[in-house]
Amino acid sequence: MWRVVPGQGLAFREWDEEAVLYNDLSGDTHLLEGAAVDVLLALRAGPADAAALAERLAGRFEAGTDELRAMIEAMLAGLARLDLVEPFPC
Repeated sequence: MWRVVPGQGLAFREWDEEAVLYNDLSGDTHLLEGAAVDVLLALRAGPADAAALAERLAGRFEAGTDELRAMIEAMLAGLARLDLVEPFPC
């Protein structure tokens, strides 16, 4: 299970398939692919694992379920390295 880091505002601007996101907790600015922003916004609705996120986002991506889940797992790992998401204890 994952969640957006508590207190994170997720201020971003998006164009084409990229987004610039400002981390208001660290003061860092990140260039992300648009799909990563979709994952963050889906997590804003509540903690979820990669399978649940794949279900929430299935209509937005042209990928099979297993491929989408793997893609989301990789995105979550990257977002965690940027301190935008964190594991959520069950």
